Amino acid sequence: MARVDVIMPQMGESIAEGTVSRWLKKVGDSVKRDEPIFEISTDKVDAEIPSPSAGVLMEILVGDGQTVAVNTVVARLETDAAAAAAAPAAAPAPTPAKVEVAPSPVAASAAPATPVAPAAPAAPAAPAAPAAPAGSLEDRLRTKSSPLVRKIAAEHGVEIAALSGSGIAGRVTRKDLEAFLANRPAAGASMHAPAGTESHGPLPTPWAGDVVEPMSKMRRLTADHMAQARRVAAHVTTFWEIDLTRVARIRTAMRRDFEAQSGQKLTYMPFILQAVGAQLKRHPVLNAAVAGTDIIYRKQINLGIAVALEPTGLIVPVLKRADELSLTGLTRGVNDLAARARSKKLSPTDVQDATFTITNPGTFGSITGTPIIPVGTTAILCLGAIEKRPKVVTGPDGEDTIAIRTCCYFSLSFDHKVVDGADADRFMADLKKALESVSEASV
Repeated sequence: MARVDVIMPQMGESIAEGTVSRWLKKVGDSVKRDEPIFEISTDKVDAEIPSPSAGVLMEILVGDGQTVAVNTVVARLETDAAAAAAAPAAAPAPTPAKVEVAPSPVAASAAPATPVAPAAPAAPAAPAAPAAPAGSLEDRLRTKSSPLVRKIAAEHGVEIAALSGSGIAGRVTRKDLEAFLANRPAAGASMHAPAGTESHGPLPTPWAGDVVEPMSKMRRLTADHMAQARRVAAHVTTFWEIDLTRVARIRTAMRRDFEAQSGQKLTYMPFILQAVGAQLKRHPVLNAAVAGTDIIYRKQINLGIAVALEPTGLIVPVLKRADELSLTGLTRGVNDLAARARSKKLSPTDVQDATFTITNPGTFGSITGTPIIPVGTTAILCLGAIEKRPKVVTGPDGEDTIAIRTCCYFSLSFDHKVVDGADADRFMADLKKALESVSEASV
């Protein structure tokens, strides 16, 4: 028989493990080479993993929701036709269960159901048992962790080797470290809090009629990242209204020819990206990163663009060297990243190395927002809904009139540790000027 192992791939240099989100094929199914057979989640990206060979899926070794080390065999394929014909019947894969809390006996006419016990609060990572010998595989895995975990630990003065983690060989994950930090008493705080009480108070418990559902892998990762990002940056937000009437007119004038020549839909976003790239060159502290007491001024301008996923979720693919792209290049790049994000075709490099981020909740009708600054950057720009508004316009003769203008609220959240309010507002003033004075020749 010719059997082929399917392994958990390494989706990036710092990735040591991955989670099987779900199997796209079941035992006994025929698969083609490079056909997606399962989905994985890591702390970098969600992705569909293709089959390494054509054949029949004979065995699934790692079920939905399980996390294993990279290079672990997760399934086996049979490539011999005769052996494949004897494939076992498919067995249903286990999935996380939704738990519905029984209704109150007072409201129910039937016999009362047994109530669901509330989940116990997560315990903080505890100091490790006797440390593994220095230089051992276990010791290297634990202390290696990911660059982000090491950075967080350094910022909070935590020695990773002193903790026991939930990762492979006790590797400390971001979730482990954040749980430890959340439960570590602050300086001067009481050391006599009741057992099981977290720093933010007791966990909520379900009531009668509630549904309890485990977070998805992506939701857990998003929650961890947002909590961490909120902690490390001193968030301040400035709000600006920008008149996009000139952009709207230019877009209307060139839209038909542009779309015929490029095959791409022309939106407002490429105009905004082009202006942002130009202004980040003039205001480098908005395109920087904070490393302890150092500021890293990035020469590359890599724009992260938030993409909402269905039914839920968010991912931020990155348009590399955006300042070097033409309007057509920006349009192609944005559309390609968004399409691959929604079809789970992004690679790990597609979601790494953003130097500045743009989020666009205006597509859902939101007027404005105060987004959280991604870790490793100093600012994020939020675009509200683009809509027509009555505005007071001063004519050449100094007379004021009411005119209909196409406007949008822009908000910029910035890290006040390194970006002063004057820096942020100068950037926004120049961005406003650039968009309000744009010409067809300049795009």
